[in-house]
Amino acid sequence: MTHARLTPLAQSLPASVPFVGPETQERVRGAAFDARLGANENVFGASPNARAAMAEADAWMYGDPESHDLIAALAAHLRTDPAHIMVGEGIDGLLGYLVRLCVGEGDAVVTSDGAYPTFNYHVAGFGGVLHKVPYKGDHEDPMALFSKAAEVDAKLVYLANPDNPMGSWHEGDTIVRALDELPQGCLLVLDEAYIDCAPPGTAPDLSFDDPRLVRMRTFSKAYGLAGARVGYALGHPDLITAFHKVRNHFGMNRAAQAGALAALEDDAHLAHVLDQIDGARRRIAEIAIDNGLAPLPSAANFVAIDCGRDGAFAKAVLDGLIARGIFVRMPFAVPQNRCIRVSCGTPEDLDAFAAALPKALADAATKV
Repeated sequence: MTHARLTPLAQSLPASVPFVGPETQERVRGAAFDARLGANENVFGASPNARAAMAEADAWMYGDPESHDLIAALAAHLRTDPAHIMVGEGIDGLLGYLVRLCVGEGDAVVTSDGAYPTFNYHVAGFGGVLHKVPYKGDHEDPMALFSKAAEVDAKLVYLANPDNPMGSWHEGDTIVRALDELPQGCLLVLDEAYIDCAPPGTAPDLSFDDPRLVRMRTFSKAYGLAGARVGYALGHPDLITAFHKVRNHFGMNRAAQAGALAALEDDAHLAHVLDQIDGARRRIAEIAIDNGLAPLPSAANFVAIDCGRDGAFAKAVLDGLIARGIFVRMPFAVPQNRCIRVSCGTPEDLDAFAAALPKALADAATKV
């Protein structure tokens, strides 16, 4: 019995975690994974300069509540004004603040069925009503998303480019053209977590002043700072200023701020990591093809692999990999759940995956 009087909304929500982490699975297995290829982390590591900066940061001090130096550096890097940038605790934290700013009980929000679930978690937490549209092939469908937004008078519509979990992407010009159909009063939440890994031209050529969209980017992927939780939003100054109304002003720790600043300045390490990611994507594709499976083209730091049957078979393959010490994940919505998703890894990680996959496929064939 508790004396806390939860709101009716809080009482109605499940006490669940959107993701089952590899640590949870390792506790259940009673053993560590041999290859951690499911969380889309950057196993190639952060810049040595970033790691040194984080180690030397005075952790007894709070972080700068304005993230002044990091925002100034990002503004210079992106050739924009600091007024267009808000730093927060990863894209997940920024999504939470954005939904808190825009969504009240009963407000409509649109996303794709099977897209990043943490956004949905925040919408539910503030009482929003989520409307979903299917993927078109293995791509999110901007025109369908915007059409649904007009139909339900949505306040927000979520689109990831490149997409997680499929790795697919749209050229920036496609998004620019589609924005003509975004209904008045609806804000596009453009998740660009994987933009550093994508081909040139993937980011839409639009001013950060454009009031129709807010972009979300991160240091978790190409910069290798997933554990530090550093993300940033890019948008119109009026919206960026509104974040101050609800954000945790001491949410950014000092070490994370120092690490992100140093990582941003190390162009050589970023180029090295992107080269490693490209090589790993090609190796994952080769392993898939060698086993009679179809890798999907990817602009992210992972590859979705079509297992050739339904979701039950893909889940059996995933279970077989987990049992052999290979942590991977899979999409959860039909028909994308015919795939498993494999993050880029070191040569040793991918050797382990290559050894385990044929055995997992053989097991799955006997079970499903």
